Amino acid sequence: MHLNIKGNGTPAVIFENGSGDFSYIWDLVQPAISKTTTTVSYDRAGYAWSEEGPFPRTGKQIAYELHTALHNAGIKGPYILVGQSFGGFLVRTFARYYSKEVVGLVLVDALNENEKIIINNQEIRIREMAKGRTAPEIQNITKKNIDTASQKENNPLVSNTSIEPPLDRLSPEYQKMQLWAQTQYNYFKAASSEMDWSPEDVADMYNNKGKPAYMLGNIPLIVISKGNGSYSGLSDSVELEKQRLELQEELTQLSTNSRHIVDRNSGHNIHLEDPGTVINAIEEVMQAYKTNTKLK
Repeated sequence: MHLNIKGNGTPAVIFENGSGDFSYIWDLVQPAISKTTTTVSYDRAGYAWSEEGPFPRTGKQIAYELHTALHNAGIKGPYILVGQSFGGFLVRTFARYYSKEVVGLVLVDALNENEKIIINNQEIRIREMAKGRTAPEIQNITKKNIDTASQKENNPLVSNTSIEPPLDRLSPEYQKMQLWAQTQYNYFKAASSEMDWSPEDVADMYNNKGKPAYMLGNIPLIVISKGNGSYSGLSDSVELEKQRLELQEELTQLSTNSRHIVDRNSGHNIHLEDPGTVINAIEEVMQAYKTNTKLK
């Protein structure tokens, strides 16, 4: 597992990427936080420099692999977790299984499990795509659960050689890394499996909504939401936007010590488009934890 470790101190701030993103996606945020504490961004199994992991790529499996990698690197809790988009589901899963080590969360435009998204001009909830599958027990890597299919013959991403905004806000060095990483076959397999399985995890969160094991107690939690839901052109755009903001606000109920920020200056990729807001939120959560106070 490839870990990008910067800084020194506690609690350690752990960054979890959105769907299809790599460790350096946090480059506009991580350096600022690493001035005062240990920070870790990383590549999930199969991504960039990380070796392939067992399939399917469930939230429980991903959380286990991250937890194991952190401990193997000597980075033990307490942790503040920062998850963007799909990474929001992953940090909530991590917090569920390793709750004693998690002392704060920042959710960066992370979907509510009942929120609608637009796919092929259709409104759909991710949980509605679940097939009722049960997640297997945590797996360690063996030859039997690693796919060894030919990369050259099965990689549909080999021609994916463009940098789309807002990735163009990264440094030229990281843009070059992006062009390499986004064309790798192991990445295609891992990301595809994550998206195939994510409806099961999201449905599980929805079906267990409000249960203590799925809540965050009183740890500091900041929810950051984009300013516009991008529903323009749809007949019910106003209602969809109203529902989105209500469901984003609902995420604050995961903890009794929380607040909600609507970032009018950014779209979905707030950590790239308005990194200062994410930096400030992480620092607020850290301060609330260290002083054992309520978020303002």
